[in-house]
Amino acid sequence: MASYAWVLEVRPGYEDEYKKRHDEIWPEMLDTLREAGISNYNIFRYGLKLFGYFETNDLIATQTYLAGSSVNAKWAEWMAPIMKIDVDPQTNFPYLLPLQFQT
Repeated sequence: MASYAWVLEVRPGYEDEYKKRHDEIWPEMLDTLREAGISNYNIFRYGLKLFGYFETNDLIATQTYLAGSSVNAKWAEWMAPIMKIDVDPQTNFPYLLPLQFQT
């Protein structure tokens, strides 16, 4: 299983709201992530910076599934006002971080 990571930001003043929304994540969004092939998905926050880590067997299939998902589109629309999201226009997915070291 391959691992991937991204970095995004919470808008200033929305840190608690960001946490609340993920504490109360929609069950259908969790289902969508699983159906997209994502596992071991974790998001960490340092100040306003968000660091996401996930694993998938097929990144292209995962990105394609999420790009076509109405649930994912609705979630992204709901989160957009409280986040700075830098999306790669070629994949319609956050820019992924290049792996620098692995054991």
